[in-house]
Amino acid sequence: MSKPIKIIIAGGKTGGHLFPGIATAQALKEQSNSVEILFVGTNTPFEKKTLLRYGFTHVAISSSGIKGKGIREKLSAMATIPFSVFQAAWIIVSFKPDLVLGVGGYSSGPVLMAARILGKRTAIQEQNAIPGITNRILSRIVHKIFISFKNTKGFPAGANIILTGNPIRRATPSPEADLSHEMPLPSFPGNGFNLLITGGSQGAASINKAVVEAMQRLSDTSSYTVIHQTGKNDQKQVVNAYKEMDINATARAFFHDMPQRQKQADLIICRAGAGTLSEITSLGKPAILVPYPHAADDHQRHNAMALVQQGAAMMILDHELNGNRLGKRIEQLRKNPEKLKRMAQQAKKIGMPHARNTVAREIIHLITKNR
Repeated sequence: MSKPIKIIIAGGKTGGHLFPGIATAQALKEQSNSVEILFVGTNTPFEKKTLLRYGFTHVAISSSGIKGKGIREKLSAMATIPFSVFQAAWIIVSFKPDLVLGVGGYSSGPVLMAARILGKRTAIQEQNAIPGITNRILSRIVHKIFISFKNTKGFPAGANIILTGNPIRRATPSPEADLSHEMPLPSFPGNGFNLLITGGSQGAASINKAVVEAMQRLSDTSSYTVIHQTGKNDQKQVVNAYKEMDINATARAFFHDMPQRQKQADLIICRAGAGTLSEITSLGKPAILVPYPHAADDHQRHNAMALVQQGAAMMILDHELNGNRLGKRIEQLRKNPEKLKRMAQQAKKIGMPHARNTVAREIIHLITKNR
């Protein structure tokens, strides 16, 4: 195409929102060499550093969420909305996008609202089985909605909804990214039972505690190799615990190449965020899921149930999680390779590994159709 395609991707703050946006941006760049992409989100260090690592331009607006906040904080957040919309409108007028895609998170709301006021084409991508409040509101004004789960609930009847799956990013960073501060990533060895634990980009204290207690109860820890993403708060404690137990384990606050770690795992213990579930189902990996209990509208439990009901995963609710229960599940699966294999096969059936390309293709089609 002679005229460049310009797209704004709005939202982020957490990996669950940001990584699908990055995956879509990567696919758009692959499908057309004339695409220009601008991310609009928050000023959080995680968001800025992650986008820099993947080589995408990022600007921030002033916005804050209202979910789970007190009355005073909610009023303060609502009072900033007009200013946030004005900021977003200025960015849109300056960048002149052909389409604005919202990927969730409170910062996407003002950007999509400004886009509609300015007559731009709009779409949202919902990662979870139960949409967040921002996407539920935006679903009534956008032109297209991309969903990750077949049974996604909470969108209005008659909305232009397309089941695409949740876009998964390529882990390769931008060639310009400065990676000198990053430690070399470990790999699982070729033998033994490879266990991967992650509580998400921020870690999960309840999972960390239960895993350490579970490892103390396992009958033969020499059979295990563990890679454990702890989050920064628990890293030191978990590392020391593994050393005391003399377990072959690598524990770090964060692994930048999580998809590669997932490929090598025999069993994954994790939260039930949509991004994580999309990655493990695309790879066909069995999992023990521990949904985050404070997720908005309990959406992680609904995400997990979508896998459990099809035999692709086991679930332990956070308030029921302890070392004894988790240890029994781990041992049960390690000693039953046929069950692990069946779970992996079911996970693979659910996976939609081409989601990123489908979303990118639909976006380009929506733009070109309306030019």
